[in-house]
Amino acid sequence: MNVSTWVWLVTLAALIVMLAVDLLIVGRRPHEPSMREAGGWVAFYVGLALAFGVGLWITSGGAAAGEFYTGWLTEYSLSVDNLFVFMIIMARFNVPRQYQQKVLLIGIVLALLMRGAFIAAGAALIQQFSWVFYIFGVFLVYTAITLVKGGENDEDDFKENILIRWAKRALPISSSFGDGKLMAVSETGKRVFTPLLIVMIAIGTTDLIFALDSIPAIFGITKEPYLVFTANVFALMGLRQLYFLLGGLLERLVYLNIGLAFVLAFIGVKLFLEALHTNSLGFINGGRGVPWAPEIPIWLSLLVIIGTLGIATVASLVKSSRDQKKEPLKTSA
Repeated sequence: MNVSTWVWLVTLAALIVMLAVDLLIVGRRPHEPSMREAGGWVAFYVGLALAFGVGLWITSGGAAAGEFYTGWLTEYSLSVDNLFVFMIIMARFNVPRQYQQKVLLIGIVLALLMRGAFIAAGAALIQQFSWVFYIFGVFLVYTAITLVKGGENDEDDFKENILIRWAKRALPISSSFGDGKLMAVSETGKRVFTPLLIVMIAIGTTDLIFALDSIPAIFGITKEPYLVFTANVFALMGLRQLYFLLGGLLERLVYLNIGLAFVLAFIGVKLFLEALHTNSLGFINGGRGVPWAPEIPIWLSLLVIIGTLGIATVASLVKSSRDQKKEPLKTSA
């Protein structure tokens, strides 16, 4: 897939416009969006992603569109999992609901910047060293095992990192969120930071950790930097509204971790097999590709990801429904 400079420029310009509109909406009227508002925006961004894939199909063929849809679905699923940790951060710092949109939007901007840097670095590494897929594959399988074992969604898994502790210690922080701005004037007339700054640091550093998982995962689906970048953009845009739309439903997705772990393990194995297929390491098969290593087609990857996430979601909702029905029985007993 040959992506010209002007296509990149148009894509980046469109992204900046979308972010500017979001900033304008949130900046002018901080509020907690209604279910209807959040649902409308989520539907808009999902429709935009689907339309973008159709455009890719028309201009670049079905293979490019398939890779985009598979990558976007994977990144979107990982982003939904990340919302659990965002909920923990919001609760830990007691962020008022009307200011949570602003925090999430800044977090999305930071995530886009960091992922852009990771994508550029990952593309350069892959171009120079094909053996990096071995590392990506092992890392994803390790991440999958970690997800199954512990629960990256447990509250104990969010700990204040060194940057947060430094900010609390070194910067003048007020006890109130005030009117939702980063800075306020204290009773003594001094300018101080509000707790919103600490929350944004927490969201930003958490996004950095998330990027370490998501970027190797999408490179396991496509090596085209443009598709990697756009899949991440469409996965992150609308995440703010999805946070409010899902609300309590997030707590009911009890098997989401298991589903995502399977997806990450599947992509990790896919990467490892691809690394074997295009092997260049001298101590493996004399530096030649391993003939028995199969290549997993993109359509199979898409089916596995959709099937796994669908089963995990349905199983989660069924279990949550059964647990809710048992609660009144326990209470009456």
